[in-house]
Amino acid sequence: MRDLFDVIVAPVVTEKATTEMDAQNVYTFIVHPDANKAQIAEAVEAAWDVKVEDVRTAVYAGKARRSLMGQMNRTQKVGRRPSFKKAMVRLAEGDHIELYEMG
Repeated sequence: MRDLFDVIVAPVVTEKATTEMDAQNVYTFIVHPDANKAQIAEAVEAAWDVKVEDVRTAVYAGKARRSLMGQMNRTQKVGRRPSFKKAMVRLAEGDHIELYEMG
């Protein structure tokens, strides 16, 4: 990776990710597919000045989907959703990242 800030693509904002964030201090991010665990930990520590204890990663393959225009034309044109890599980062006790706090 050229820059540590190219590693983190976006935070994941789902009900499960929010529950893990509150209960276990685990934050979930979409990351660059070529990033390894050390680069992910380094990027999170540099971006938010926190201590990373653990990084877990998962690669999700893109799923096939039918396009709406193909259904209207009575032909089955199949496309694909993009593949992505997700990282679950556990922070040290007392550390906190303010991603989308209200108020």
